[in-house]
Parts: sequence; C-alpha cells; structure tokens
Amino acid sequence: MEIVDLSKETLGPYLVCLEDWSEDLKEAGNRKEIWYKRMKDKGLRVKMAVENGKALGMIQYVPIEAAFAEGRDLYFIHCIWVHGHKGKGVGNVQKRGIGKALLHAAEEDVRGMGKTGVAAWGVWLPFWMRASWFRKQGYTKVDRDGMAVLLWKPFSQDAVPPRWIRMKKKPDKGEGRVRVTALCSGWCQVQNMTCERARRASAAFGDKVEFCEVDTSDRATYLEWGIPDGLFIDGKSVVTGPPPSYQKIMKKIAKKVSKLKT
Repeated sequence: MEIVDLSKETLGPYLVCLEDWSEDLKEAGNRKEIWYKRMKDKGLRVKMAVENGKALGMIQYVPIEAAFAEGRDLYFIHCIWVHGHKGKGVGNVQKRGIGKALLHAAEEDVRGMGKTGVAAWGVWLPFWMRASWFRKQGYTKVDRDGMAVLLWKPFSQDAVPPRWIRMKKKPDKGEGRVRVTALCSGWCQVQNMTCERARRASAAFGDKVEFCEVDTSDRATYLEWGIPDGLFIDGKSVVTGPPPSYQKIMKKIAKKVSKLKT
C-alpha cells in the first residue's frame, strides 16, 4: 500500500468516495465534481491510499480560509475515509493503519507548505469521522457545535486556534405552499445525495412545494448563512447524517403539505 497524490487514475474513485459500486451515490449528480474543479485552484489537496492499482482510502484538505471554520494559516481536513464495506468494491480494508498513514502524509504535506498546523472536525459520538480517533492521533479539541467537534494539531507556538462558524440565518417558511430549502456546498456526497433527493421529492408535489437550493461553495454565501450543508422543510431542520431516504423526505414534505389551507 502506498500514499499518492490525486491523479487522473484515482480521480474517478475520489469523486465517488471510493464507492463506484454504489447506486445511491449516482443520485448525488455531479455536485462534487463541480466543487472539485472550483476548489483545486484554491488550495485543495487530496491524498489517496492505493494498493495493486485500487484506491483503498482518501483524505482531502483545504486552506481553512476556504473551509467551514474560522482560522488562519492552517489547513482543514474535510474528510478522511477508508473503504469499509464488506463484500463490496475493495471490501473492508479498515483497521490496517491506512487512516493513520493518510493523516500522517497530509500533515507532512501541510508542514512542507509552511503552515502553522492542521484542523479537523469529528463527531463526538462513535460514528464516522470520530473525534476520539483524532485525539488519539495527537489532536486537541478547541470548539464544539452540537455533535461536531473542532480539533487541531499546531505545528508552531504562534499558531492560532480555529473556531467554528455558527449558524447565522435560517430559511423562512413558505407562503401558501411548503418551502424546502437545501444548503449544499458540494464537498460531501452524503449531503449532495440529500440535496438531490429533496429536489426530486419537492418536484413531485407540483406547485404546492417550493424548492430552494443555496450554493454554499461560494464563500460569501456560506458566511451569510453560517452553515455549509443542511435541509430544511418550512424552516425546520431535517437530520441529514446518515442521509435520509427519498421516501423519508417525501413523507416529511407530505405531512407539511397536508396542513396547507386550500
């Protein structure tokens, strides 16, 4: 197994989060590709773990000034993922030290660029991107917003700790019809799937539902809202991790539509 920079050969697996076998990921459309093309000239870095020509894991990180946290002279890890689906694709290759190798390679890359440290986000519950895993790799918690924990590893004494940017704005309810609002930054395929499912579900109700998509890959738009990704039905937030099914979103919208005055 070796850690390599993103290349033409690994771009395809990267864009589908190593899951080219997944029918669900096809629902996400080309949002991640659009995000990648926009971000690759803004400092996006990607490392891939490869073995026998197959991608086993990936890590992507961007300058924190282009991420969904406040800070300076740091890089921010959007995600680190090692394929863990037994019987699909390359199978479950977790617990082989691949994640640690990817993280170490990214850290060395950031050091080489002369940055003052690395920030990462994790979930305090034992799910994907566990905050506890980052702590084991020498990261320290500096902020928390709900389930999301912000951690960092400074490389120099003059490094400034990052902070979460919190929600500043919520979508309004619709007037005379249900309003479904999806905020989508494009970097996460789970959120991209959710956005696309919400768009399709909204269309099924015709004029009774208004669908609004907010492109938070635009930094100014993100700062206006203070949230990179989210789904709201008449101003009420919908949990999007794991991604809600199309049927579940339909059910939630239908419940709101049933209360419309005719």
